[in-house]
Amino acid sequence: MIEQWVAGVVINNIWTFGDVEENKFLFQYFVNYNLPDAWYIVSAPILTADWNVDSDQRWIVPFGGGIGKVFKIGKQPINVNAQGYYNAVTPDGWGDWQARVQVQLLFPKKKK
Repeated sequence: MIEQWVAGVVINNIWTFGDVEENKFLFQYFVNYNLPDAWYIVSAPILTADWNVDSDQRWIVPFGGGIGKVFKIGKQPINVNAQGYYNAVTPDGWGDWQARVQVQLLFPKKKK
């Protein structure tokens, strides 16, 4: 059962110095559950913060997920997925929803 799951975290914070003050934070967790026939369910929201603005305008916090499939066109493996997220926390002027569609060409290592 554990073989169907993939999970991880990406954390990034950018500080700049000098005339440009960009101080931004990114946190992305991802959880992937593999289904039969190379289908999968995924949740990989990207949470962001802008440290240079007021605290009530700082965060974007989405929740949601989507579905994907890995397949081949000829010999080329391809990963395609679509995800939708509700923005539970946003600065003024941001939308309540976001969507993501990804197409990835895969280049696996050849077995020795």
